[in-house]
Amino acid sequence: MNFLRGVMGGQPAGPQPSGAETIQKLCDRVASSTLLEDRRDAVRALKSLSKKYRLEVGTQAMGHLVNILQADRSDSEIIGYALETLYNMISNDEEEEPEESEEENSQKQADDLGVQFTEIFIKEQENVTLLLSLLEEFDFHVRWPGVKLLTALLKNQCAQVQGVILVSPMGVSRLMDLLADSREVIRNDGLLLLQQLTKGNAAIQKIVAFENAFERLLDIITEEGNSDGGIVVEDCLLLLLNLLRNNSSNQNFFKEGSYIQRMKPWFEVGDDNSGWSAQKVTNLHLMLQLVRVMVCPVNSPGATSSCQKAMYQCGLLQQLCTILMATGVPADILTETINTVSEVIRGSQVNQDYFASVNAPSNPPRPAIVVLLMSMVNERQPFVLRCAVLYCFQCFLYKNQKGQGEIVATLLPSTIDANSISAGQLLCGGLFSADSLSNWCAAVALAHALQDNLTQKEQLLRVQLATSLGNPPVSLLQQCTNILSQGDKISRRGSKVQTRVGLLMLLCTWISNCPIAVTHFLHNQANIPFLTAQISENLGEDERLVQGLCALLVGICIYYNDNSLENYTKEKLKQLVEKRIGKENFVEKLGFITKHELYSRAAQKPQPTFSSPEQMLFDHEFTKLVKELEGVITKAVHKSSEEEKKEEEVKKTLEQHDSIVTQYKELIREQDTQLNELKEQVSSLKTENEQMQATITHQLSQIQQHKDQYNVLKLKLGKDSAQQLSAQAEGAQVNGLQSEELTGLREEVEELRKQHAELQVQLREKDALIDKLRSGPAPPVEGIATSSENNAELLKELETLRSKVQSQTAEIGQLQAERRDLLKKVETCSAMVSVPTAAGSTDGAGDSGKIAELESRLVALMGETEKLKEEAKSSLESRAGLERQLAEANSTVAILQTEKAKLQQEVADSKKEQDDLLMLLADQDQKIQTLKSKLKDLGEPIEDEDDLDTRDQFDEDEDEEDDEDDEN
Repeated sequence: MNFLRGVMGGQPAGPQPSGAETIQKLCDRVASSTLLEDRRDAVRALKSLSKKYRLEVGTQAMGHLVNILQADRSDSEIIGYALETLYNMISNDEEEEPEESEEENSQKQADDLGVQFTEIFIKEQENVTLLLSLLEEFDFHVRWPGVKLLTALLKNQCAQVQGVILVSPMGVSRLMDLLADSREVIRNDGLLLLQQLTKGNAAIQKIVAFENAFERLLDIITEEGNSDGGIVVEDCLLLLLNLLRNNSSNQNFFKEGSYIQRMKPWFEVGDDNSGWSAQKVTNLHLMLQLVRVMVCPVNSPGATSSCQKAMYQCGLLQQLCTILMATGVPADILTETINTVSEVIRGSQVNQDYFASVNAPSNPPRPAIVVLLMSMVNERQPFVLRCAVLYCFQCFLYKNQKGQGEIVATLLPSTIDANSISAGQLLCGGLFSADSLSNWCAAVALAHALQDNLTQKEQLLRVQLATSLGNPPVSLLQQCTNILSQGDKISRRGSKVQTRVGLLMLLCTWISNCPIAVTHFLHNQANIPFLTAQISENLGEDERLVQGLCALLVGICIYYNDNSLENYTKEKLKQLVEKRIGKENFVEKLGFITKHELYSRAAQKPQPTFSSPEQMLFDHEFTKLVKELEGVITKAVHKSSEEEKKEEEVKKTLEQHDSIVTQYKELIREQDTQLNELKEQVSSLKTENEQMQATITHQLSQIQQHKDQYNVLKLKLGKDSAQQLSAQAEGAQVNGLQSEELTGLREEVEELRKQHAELQVQLREKDALIDKLRSGPAPPVEGIATSSENNAELLKELETLRSKVQSQTAEIGQLQAERRDLLKKVETCSAMVSVPTAAGSTDGAGDSGKIAELESRLVALMGETEKLKEEAKSSLESRAGLERQLAEANSTVAILQTEKAKLQQEVADSKKEQDDLLMLLADQDQKIQTLKSKLKDLGEPIEDEDDLDTRDQFDEDEDEEDDEDDEN
């Protein structure tokens, strides 16, 4: 055990072995020892030597340590030693700082060793799987070194280890369990492990997110105190950034899970913001970056818009604006807050309107936009802060025509307020200041106020500027060209090229797609000669960009020229370019813009990020304009007049075609509306038809049922009548009578019965009508006499009709009785006849007298039958008379009804007139009362109505006495 004593600090007995020899002996001991304690002691010794003799331990002991991990899993102590030894070999963290001269080389060698050992370890994928399984052990001495070892493997060979973990069953889920560990050391190192695991791997990021990572991380941040927390909050925020950056799926999951609302408490700041700790600044910076990740302009427009809406609704935007206007906030946090607010409002009308309403807590209150612009044009402010304010202003105006109009309106003469500072005044002040950076920022900001807004481009032409006392005002367009032409004559702080580039970008944006602005620009005779002179000169590298922008401005004047000025038509401008510059030279100078190294950098993203003010030359939106116009301007310069005429003709035909197409579209829309209306009508008619068909089917079924019932009843009645007729026919044949006459007689009697029943029904209806007339309202007094006489006559006629009907009914009853007697006689005769026929011819001669007597009786019966026929005819005639009388009665009843209606109308009219008179009398009485009250108030004596009546009566008596005296 001498080597162990040497390792553990004991005094060596002989010559001390070297480190490699000691490690070799320890490795042999690990491989050959059968006792667990011996192996544990050997692994502990290797662990103590692994930092000093990293190379030797790594090359000789790695295989033995892996075998320990596989074979001795039951002993947590030896597993912990083995994991720590592997971590010391693979990790590149140096605890002891080397000397400054050797620092770089030693660090490089350490990194190389760690990468090599990592490659050896992960060459067998089972080793990583074994390490993942060991992380399930709850023992602190196993779990913690296992977490550190896996983190070191990910740092050295991230992609390879990620691939192994991704294909391992439940690999990511095991690592997510580390966040739920109650021991903070393991939880915090688990955060570092997940940071390395989620770098650049979208698949693992999605798995981690769907393992409820957002909920756990936000809970940890809240528990640690939000922005006031320590390094753990920073680790959580870094992990959240890894999960959300450039991962649209996780961003959507974060938004749908309502986690944006949980970010609002992060940005709650107090009134006293002085003395922020470095950790709080770092945490808040990462929190702002997290907000920006959700609303980054490179995200899909739909996702960005929904996140912006959620941030406004939950109050997050309001909280950020509070930080923006707060005092004592560190500069870097203020800058990042401005950038964050910029992207939260970019392209969102609701958020932009809210931002326009935010006021700074000053006296008097000023809009936040004005306060920010004051910082932008102030050259004493930090460069990064000025860039952030410019970005905020650009985002405020992005797709915001309302905001563009408000900014331009502050420059118009009718809206200028001398007592307050407006955004337009600040922009003009920055545009014409002696600071080149302020010139460039103001020019770009004003260009964004005109971006894709033809109305504001025309409105800005009205802006007039006062140059000096005694001189007339000049337009803003003219002043920009004047400063551009003076160029080097004006002394400025900063790059002179920067000022000229900013003005040229403003002019190009202003007159593009605005023929009126082009005309105003060309109206100044000195503009085109100055631009052509700038393009044709041979200048240095710095001036090439200015030449390219001048060529772009001339090209815009050619392309958007409406030929309203005779001296500067399209054709004349092209001839001027060809003579003074040359077409090829002009196109070459135009290409200087896109070939500039700063052009491609500005075209990548909207935010202006520059390392120094001198690099601030191009704006993102302007690069889009150059890309759009470069090709068309090149074609416009090379085209001849004939080609332009052809193009104009083609444009006219296209416009006509477009107008025809629009007319047809409108016609098609109208036809579509009519077709839809007709379809609706057809559908409604179909439903009605279906309903009618259903009712018809129902009615047909009912009719069929009635028909069946009728047929059944008809069959029953037919059978009964057939039986009766057969019996009567037999009797008639026996007696020698004619059955046809008896049948006809029966039919006549049945018809009489029916007619009688009908007359009875009509008579009852008339009686009911008369009773109704009797019970109705009394007619007016004026028509009582005439109506009573008519009613009396009508009642008399009805009484006579009733008597006639009753007599007729009695006659019919008598006839029916006679008929029954006759039938009885016939039956008795047939019975009497049947007796002699059954006796045979034995006594036929003796009964001949009886037959003669029967024949005489039959003759008598026939006579009676004839009498009955005559009576039936007379009854028919009397029935016709009754019908005529009924018709006359109906006509009289109708006349009475009309007269009654007229009388009722007259009564109603008279009642209405009486009501009107009563209303007039009431009004008159009310007026008299009011007049009396007024006279009483005035002190006039007024007599009551009773006094007036007595006085009138007394006057009448006196008049009568005077008359009597006169007679006497």
